[in-house]
Amino acid sequence: MKVALVHFCFEDYTIELANSLYELVDLTLIQPQKVAAYCRSSLDPRMRVIEFEKPRIRDPRNFAAMSALMRILRELQPDVLHVQETNDPWYDLTLFFNRMPPLVTTIHDVFRHPGDRQNIFGADYTKRIAFHRSDRAIVHAQALKQTLTQHFRVPLERVCVLPHGELGSLYRRRSTAATVEREPQTLLFFGRIWPYKGLKYLIAALPLIAAKFPAIKLIIAGKGENFEQYFPDGVDRHQIEIIDDFIPPERVAALFQRSTIAVLPYIESSQSGVATLAYGMGTLVVASAIGGLTELIESGQDGLLVPPGNVEALAAAIVRLLSDRQLQQQLQAAAFERCQQDLNWTNIATQTVEIYHQAIANKYG
Repeated sequence: MKVALVHFCFEDYTIELANSLYELVDLTLIQPQKVAAYCRSSLDPRMRVIEFEKPRIRDPRNFAAMSALMRILRELQPDVLHVQETNDPWYDLTLFFNRMPPLVTTIHDVFRHPGDRQNIFGADYTKRIAFHRSDRAIVHAQALKQTLTQHFRVPLERVCVLPHGELGSLYRRRSTAATVEREPQTLLFFGRIWPYKGLKYLIAALPLIAAKFPAIKLIIAGKGENFEQYFPDGVDRHQIEIIDDFIPPERVAALFQRSTIAVLPYIESSQSGVATLAYGMGTLVVASAIGGLTELIESGQDGLLVPPGNVEALAAAIVRLLSDRQLQQQLQAAAFERCQQDLNWTNIATQTVEIYHQAIANKYG
């Protein structure tokens, strides 16, 4: 089976999926030149990769970029086209006006996240084209399937649910540092920092945690909002370490290795690469019981879930976990087992190939 895998973003997910798909199908990865350098060193060097120039969204040269993409597809003549959700109106309109091979689209976020300032103008409307033109859509939670089928009227049989694979293995390969010793009372808040990530609730919980563990430390690592709004009285540098920057891939593993718990106090979530990264790094997870997190994390088995926006419950869960070494080992072992089973990329790729067959049957059957 000839498969063209196209992505514009969601690079980590695409890398791991492509590496596993390469062993199962005749795969060609198609990607913009601007993400090529980020991906190149992590992809299987035997893989066929085609790059094309993709300007910024407001640039009219996107007409030429989409024409180039269509030429590539006509030359390849794949049996299946698999696209990682783009949120790019230029691609969506290209999809509308062109005949495509059997199409599979992975939809990571059905709706944009609250407060996400990186949203692209018009994408909320044009992405519906991809929803309905896809012969199969892949989402990462049953809740997202329900939204697609009920809110957007996508036929139930066209929506497939696959988990977001673990990312710890990827970042271990990327790491240039020796294994870092885990700090027993260090928490990690990692990734893009927008209102939906709920950082303010974790900061509010810190005094409650510190009452039980005075040596508690929180690492906040990532780009997003202005941090000053969270610390009007200044930052206690003994308790909080802030890395207000994009974290180079080779430094990510060390942050998770240092930390005992990755905290995800989100107030909205569709899926979480941060949680699957933590699982693969042996870092414990405390998260909000919301959206796709409730399906990814099995509370009390491989992580702990708390009500979103509940500062006291968040603090209590973290204190409980820091106080119970046996529980820590139990959750770590279960998370590791998950990484070998449903979060394993080989298993996900195998299921993805089955979805390709369904898409072909839907197109031509």
